[in-house]
Amino acid sequence: MTKILMADDEPGMRMLIEQTLEPLEDKGVVLLNASNGKQALEIIKAQKPDFVLLDVMMPEMDGFDVCNTVKNILKIEDIYILMLTAKGQEFDKNRGKDVGVDCYITKPFDLDDIFEKVVNILGIEI
Repeated sequence: MTKILMADDEPGMRMLIEQTLEPLEDKGVVLLNASNGKQALEIIKAQKPDFVLLDVMMPEMDGFDVCNTVKNILKIEDIYILMLTAKGQEFDKNRGKDVGVDCYITKPFDLDDIFEKVVNILGIEI
């Protein structure tokens, strides 16, 4: 069973992404949500999602710290982490690479592009 986690502190953003990815539920994909970094890390440990859409600026633990913990401390390498953020400076992108982010996309972004990225990375037939 394929699992996708959306971690963003803005409920509206989580809802938009969830609506975009909803068609994948017909393919057996389970959509998970987290409203802060600490909750995202707990879900990652417990549910082992295949794909994580992770915001940078979140309460309790930012996306960089979540990614660093998953990839470098817990050594969970088979989770694809796509960072969605308004922080588009080169410094931020480099920090993302340093902590193990697989893909870095700045806001605003095209939801269709996000859908295509998820489908292609997970190899889901549409």
